[in-house]
Amino acid sequence: MRGPLAALVAASAGAAYVLAVRPRLLRWGATTQEAAGPLAGDQIVTAPRLQSTRAVTIAAPASEVWPWLVQLGAGRGGFYSYDWLEKTAGLGIRSADRILPELQHLEVGDIVPLSPDGGLPVRLLESGAVLGLGGSIDLRTGKMSPAGVRPTGRRLDIGWTFVLRPAGPQATRLLSRTRYDYSPVAEGLVLRTLVEPMQFLMERRMLLGIRSRAEGRRS
Repeated sequence: MRGPLAALVAASAGAAYVLAVRPRLLRWGATTQEAAGPLAGDQIVTAPRLQSTRAVTIAAPASEVWPWLVQLGAGRGGFYSYDWLEKTAGLGIRSADRILPELQHLEVGDIVPLSPDGGLPVRLLESGAVLGLGGSIDLRTGKMSPAGVRPTGRRLDIGWTFVLRPAGPQATRLLSRTRYDYSPVAEGLVLRTLVEPMQFLMERRMLLGIRSRAEGRRS
């Protein structure tokens, strides 16, 4: 009976995750309207198989949140998340606790490093409002394809966009949306199972890290 019982427990746990836990992870902090509505940057991955929208309210105007976004990246301002975990993974990322003037110039086409080995190009940039990153990774080589080139075989398309919206005279909503498409589907489903929980863990901490820095700088 151990086999059938174990299978039943596993199936129940899987169903509980899909029905109760997963929706909360994919829209942590975001309203139903924010999670379901269109955002700037959606065009980076037009037909995603996976989408998440997470958000946080920051007690500071967008002009004081934006500089923290512009300096994102490995070897730059970091990701304001769990540095110790990123170091354990060998990424060597350290998050800044101040605005770095030398990193405040970003243009479409620039690469925002995710690790020492590569990153995502800037696809959309509206100063003080929208920062959109994205590209296609060739899963056979593990490398980012050139801008505008989509691998024909095993691939992972990523769109990662940050949107700032006014939430009052001295407050801002910071939304982070990720959209993924992948091929083949079976391989992507396995990848999604691994990526979703880790992405939630790191991105939640990142949003809270940006909030604490922007609010601390303002005070």
